Formats: sequence, structure tokens, C-alpha cells
Amino acid sequence: MPRINIKWIITICLANAMLIYSCKTHFKLANESYTLKQSPENVANGKNLVFTSCSGCHYNRTANKLIGNRMNDLPRILGKLYSANLTNSEMYGITRHYTDAQLSYLIKTGIKNNGRFIPYMLRPNMADADVNDIIAYLRSKDAAVAAGDTTVGTTHLNFFGRLAIHTRKPEPFVENIHRPDDAITNGRYYVDIAGCFHCHSKGLTSLNYLHPEKSKHYMQGGEKFKTPNGEKIHASNLTPDKGTGIGYYSKADFRKAVKDGVTPDGRQLRPPMDKYDHLTDKQVDDVYAYIQTLSAKYHHVKGQTEMDK
Repeated sequence: MPRINIKWIITICLANAMLIYSCKTHFKLANESYTLKQSPENVANGKNLVFTSCSGCHYNRTANKLIGNRMNDLPRILGKLYSANLTNSEMYGITRHYTDAQLSYLIKTGIKNNGRFIPYMLRPNMADADVNDIIAYLRSKDAAVAAGDTTVGTTHLNFFGRLAIHTRKPEPFVENIHRPDDAITNGRYYVDIAGCFHCHSKGLTSLNYLHPEKSKHYMQGGEKFKTPNGEKIHASNLTPDKGTGIGYYSKADFRKAVKDGVTPDGRQLRPPMDKYDHLTDKQVDDVYAYIQTLSAKYHHVKGQTEMDK
């Protein structure tokens, strides 16, 4: 029997990894034709959307600004990851170095202004008007986006981290998407653009950004992440199952849980769901209406007991 050459096997594995890593890493840039609408109404809706869709990663609770945070959920074997500074800082804020067209393109596809792809902030299904309003807010003089001339850290992904990024590809840039006009469809829309399904599905590596319902264990919970104090928790099952989901929540219960972070039995939810009071009652009620249309899935999430959400 021939002797197995371990060094040769390792060399082949590394060569294959490098081949994958050397695949396309730069993509088509944004079309610079873009006209931003920036009325007070646009800015107000944009603020709501930023705090709905972006603040979970980018809002620093200590600074009360969108200066970014250390993303502790990234396995250390992949390196260090920090969310971007979204303030109007000339030195550290990314928005000062992007055109409106580039920001729109980044939000929908994940492609940066240098053609590189980042796979963790995509909203390919966001309505064109809402993308506009997010940009309008980021260009505003609101306190949360006023120049925060500081950095929380510098992202450094090692070889394995960069390799992991290249396993995903950008989403298509789809235009002429309109806001939904009925409660259930609007609820589904907010589950998508607010990223509810990101945490409340199986895991970040199995998400389908373009077709959220195709994500593994869609809205059944299970994704593991860390609270700001380092506590490890798992996202809850949000299907209408009465044992392991939220089938026993009334509309009022759901609204209180989302906006005040308090469950029907009086317990305080942990970050990041301890307070989402920027959402309107209609937005929350529409999400509840949509959740009621999902199939009830019995899925016991690790660390949680029956009726413990």
C-alpha cells in the first residue's frame, strides 16, 4: 500500500483554497445616474428605516451614534470584524466617500464603491423609495449621523475569513420595487428588510437574501449570537407554534414584546431585542399579521424551554 504523503495533501488543499480565493473578487460598479429626493418626509422615513434595518449592527449605544461596533458573532478563527461608521465623519464615515448611486447599489447588492463584495448587509428586495430615504437620512444633520470622528476598530479578516466571504456572491440590482400596500405583504416586507429572518432562522450562512422563505428553518429560530456583555443566546422561534413559538401571543402581546422588550409573562428580552421602540404600531402589527400566516413549526431552540421566548 503506497504511503500517504500528508504534506502533499495539505499542499493540494491549500492550492484548491487559493483557486477559490482567486476567483472573481471585483464586480460591476454602480451606474452613476441617481437623483436623491431629500424632503423632511424622506429623512423621517429614512431614520425609521435605518434604525429598523441598520442600527442592530451600526448603532453604538455608548456613543449614541452610528459609529459601528465590534461584531463578536464572527468566529475568531476568521479574524475580526467591525461594522462601518455611518456618520458624516470626513475621516471615518463611509457615506462621505460614496455617491448616492453607490450607496443605493451597496444596499441592494453588497458591492462596495471599489467593486469588492461584502456579504452581510444586503437588502435586494428593498423598495426604491425606501433606499432613497435611507440615503436621505444618512446625508441629514440628525444627531445619530452627525460626524463621529472615531473608530471602534479595524476589520481584519485572515485567509479563512476572506475565503468564507468569497463563498457568496452579490445579489442582482433590481429596480422599480415598490412598497407593499396591504398589511400581510407589508409585514413580510419588514421581516425581510429589518432582517428579522436573519437571526430567527437557522444561521447566517444559510440565508437566502433574495428569497427569504428559502432560508433554512425560516423564522423558526436557532441562530446563535452574543449580547453586548458576551452572553451567548439563541434567537427564538417566531412561527405561530403554541409550544415553542409565539402562537400564544396576542397582537398586543407582540407589540409590547417588540417595542418595549417585555414578554407576556413580564420578562425583559435581551439585546438586541430589548427595545425596538422606533417602529410604528402599524409596522409591528403588520409583522404580526404576516407571522400568523406562517405554518406553525415545532422547533425547540437550545437554551429555551417550552413557552420561554
